[in-house]
Amino acid sequence: MEQDKALIKDCLKNNRASQQQLYLKYAEVMLGVCYRYTKSITDAEDVLQEGFIRVFKNLEQYRFDGELGAWIRRIMVTTALNFLKRNAKYQNDLAFDKIEMHPVTNENPEVILNTKELSSLIQQLPTGYQTIFNLHAVEGYSHVEIGTMLGITDGTSRSQYARARALMVTWVKKYYSDSKLQTYAKP
Repeated sequence: MEQDKALIKDCLKNNRASQQQLYLKYAEVMLGVCYRYTKSITDAEDVLQEGFIRVFKNLEQYRFDGELGAWIRRIMVTTALNFLKRNAKYQNDLAFDKIEMHPVTNENPEVILNTKELSSLIQQLPTGYQTIFNLHAVEGYSHVEIGTMLGITDGTSRSQYARARALMVTWVKKYYSDSKLQTYAKP
């Protein structure tokens, strides 16, 4: 925490070496955050750059009352959401329909996926589902918070999350059964 305080103070003095150090310290992790919301690494890199511009522009607002990484993550998530809202290729995918909610089940496939495999499955979700799944399951936002962030009702957020989760469960079950078949098929 003390290192972060000194680093932030130097960044606020426009010390380029300190700004680069801050960027390098968090860029890799934050690129992963950005990539969870976009469909391409190029878009994720654009969001990352825009996010860090916001970080440096608003660094004086950081109050040292929480972890710096969490504060930066929140900026990256907000930047990613804004990117999705204004980027034409994501517009149709963010049109949340208001169909009745599907109940959330407690089905949990008994399979362990590595992070890369799980991330790949999440990337295959339609953008709207992917966004809400990331905000709720990964980032930990409540459906009320998600509704406020996206301009939708909390019920719509719950419904979209349930659909995303159901798709993920189906895909994981299929992955698991395909993996078992491949395992048994090996000599």
